[in-house]
Amino acid sequence: MGLLRYTLFRFAQAIPVLLGITVILFLFINMTPGDPIRIMTAGQEVSEAHLAYLEERYGLDRPIYIRYWDYLSGFLTGDLGRSIHYDRPVSEVMLSRVGPTLLLVLSAFLFAIVTAIPLGILAAKRRNQPADHVSRVVALFGVSTPSFWIGIMLIIIFAVQLGWFPSAGLVMPWDAPSDAGLSGYFWHMVDVLHHLFLPMIALGTLQMATIMRVERTQMIGSLQGEYVKLARAYGVSERTILRKHAFQVAQLPVITLVGLGLSTALGGAVLTETVFNINGMGRLLIDSIQQKDYQVVMSVATVLAVIFVVGVIITDIAYAYVDPRVTYGEGE
Repeated sequence: MGLLRYTLFRFAQAIPVLLGITVILFLFINMTPGDPIRIMTAGQEVSEAHLAYLEERYGLDRPIYIRYWDYLSGFLTGDLGRSIHYDRPVSEVMLSRVGPTLLLVLSAFLFAIVTAIPLGILAAKRRNQPADHVSRVVALFGVSTPSFWIGIMLIIIFAVQLGWFPSAGLVMPWDAPSDAGLSGYFWHMVDVLHHLFLPMIALGTLQMATIMRVERTQMIGSLQGEYVKLARAYGVSERTILRKHAFQVAQLPVITLVGLGLSTALGGAVLTETVFNINGMGRLLIDSIQQKDYQVVMSVATVLAVIFVVGVIITDIAYAYVDPRVTYGEGE
């Protein structure tokens, strides 16, 4: 089948997967103990009649299957409902938090790619030498250490002990700088990077270590290929062999990691935002779970699930553009 047909087929396959995810999420959220209305009115003198009014207002007095259908139909039409805790449309609450999460995740992945690929190539070129040993130790540390622990250690060392970086919050690059002009914008971007550095390292270390290990393994295999030996026999320089022959062939598994890792990094952002007190989507999800804000929890979790599934599909489709051997069922 052609690439377009295969793409449509994969997206059609994703529909029951996403439906199953929403059903499981909705059941789990509604099975957790606690009443969101009583949590919202805790410490206030509220009559039973007013509690009943609030339950009716937010649809909590209806059967669970009707509430699920209302949520699903609203999600498909862009209406995510109203937050119980914030008393605002869920879409407004999420839009106010999506910027910090995107900035954190994209910067962490940029850090991972920029550092992992050169280090993986260097380790492959100098296999079993000191540089290779150091890279393997760094990769082992990165894949075996949770991001929240790395974040805590970074805060203790670089924020508390040394005082080099702030320990909490982000400064958005699109915020207006305090001083007008080019100089004010420059120092504003310096402040953005200053606040972003520690959470970026904490979230990106796992992705960096994973990509570096795969890059090293694939480059070692490529450099031992017959086509590389033939190029060397013809007198092609090592730099040209590395850049034109070995590097491109080795990137196919890396593309898979980047595509899947970019989606899963959104999950890692939940803990990173909590550690660094960043008001992003992850922090919103944690707070909403504690507040039993069903609409916000369902909407954030469903959006993350959609991003992950779409990321998997896009990664799969990207193979066709990188490796011409992938035909997706087309006749040879």
